[in-house]
Amino acid sequence: MKNQAKTPSRRSFLKTVAGASVAIGAPMIVPASVLGREGATPPSEQIVLGGIGIGNRGTYDLGCFLDQPDVRFAAVCDIKQERRDAVKQMADQRYGNTKCDTIRDFRELLDRRDIDAVLIATGPNWHATAAAYAANAGKDMYCEKPVTKNIDQSLEIADLMRRTGRVFQAGTQRRNIPHFAFACELARTGRLGKLKRVYAHPAGMQAMMSGWLPAAPDPNPDVVDWNMYLGPAAWRPFNAALLDGFNFEKGGGLVGGGVLEWGSHCVDLCQWAVGDGPPPVEYDAPKDGQMVARYADGVELILRETGWIPLGSCPVRFEGETGWVEAGDSGKMVLSSPDLIAGHEVAEIGGYPATFHVREFLDCVKSRGKTKGNADGACNAHIACHAANIALALNRQVKYDTVKHEFIGDAQANRLRSESLREPWRI
Repeated sequence: MKNQAKTPSRRSFLKTVAGASVAIGAPMIVPASVLGREGATPPSEQIVLGGIGIGNRGTYDLGCFLDQPDVRFAAVCDIKQERRDAVKQMADQRYGNTKCDTIRDFRELLDRRDIDAVLIATGPNWHATAAAYAANAGKDMYCEKPVTKNIDQSLEIADLMRRTGRVFQAGTQRRNIPHFAFACELARTGRLGKLKRVYAHPAGMQAMMSGWLPAAPDPNPDVVDWNMYLGPAAWRPFNAALLDGFNFEKGGGLVGGGVLEWGSHCVDLCQWAVGDGPPPVEYDAPKDGQMVARYADGVELILRETGWIPLGSCPVRFEGETGWVEAGDSGKMVLSSPDLIAGHEVAEIGGYPATFHVREFLDCVKSRGKTKGNADGACNAHIACHAANIALALNRQVKYDTVKHEFIGDAQANRLRSESLREPWRI
């Protein structure tokens, strides 16, 4: 592994040169861009970014980062050579040079002192493990979701981010889309009356298991590093069809289907609506296409496939004693009364752009503030998804202790809180 510990950062280099020019008493001619003139961001204000696992979703995220004037993308790490080359070309075209480095082992990228933050957009199998390595390396991170593979990982990542003081942004970008944020605020601040029910759309209520495909010859690791792709997941033989499979990447445990994939957005918004506190304590077996979970205060979280107002994908609905609101990816909301929005201007932004979420992350990297998609919020939302998935897989009610973080009197459910990681990976 390449050791770059002695390589000075661009910031320290500039400070050293500036000090030397004063010491010798000679004038120093510096380009205006270095001082932040001509609309450029001075190097001291730039956030140097690295990318880990930049596939389809990661390419979109990276585009949002590259659009920010205070970001300099320095290196890409991916197990696929074609992805490394494609991302390098993307970055080099953006900057008009050939300086973006390509790396196969993400640990080499994390060893670099010049990199401030990382975009983690691997498959879900790697998210939590890569985030843990990034935090221990002193990097802030924007981590795509689902962030974790199980309940124990959710707790470990939240604790690690608190201990290391890293800025963490889960890729739950709807928290920074105006109409979703407004709908959650209505619920959270009591403007709907006492909250009774919150609804999430799981987009596929089924618990699935990872499988094997027929073995094929292992590729050249310089082209596709299959061992690194597996990472902490249970070993299985190489098959090219597995390289882009979301479900495979869960390893040997429960995958979660839409409960985890879409729940990490929709359930996350419901968690925000109820105040970002502990997850529900009871999860019923699914019935008639929906699942009901209950918070300690009696508020119900309902996962359902049908019955939505047609407002686009990822719909959520919040109901209180005096009003309700429903929102989706179309950018539109439907409210029980126009009075709920009176005096407020809420931008109607369709789709689910990550630009606002990326911008908030960068601002928090500079201020050391807490992001909307912070690790504590992501932890509770993911636990709700994992617990719901366990109830779905067992097809019966489970009860969760939010203090001890275990299922009450349920050894079978408790065995599903975690899974072994393949050597040598640890969180």
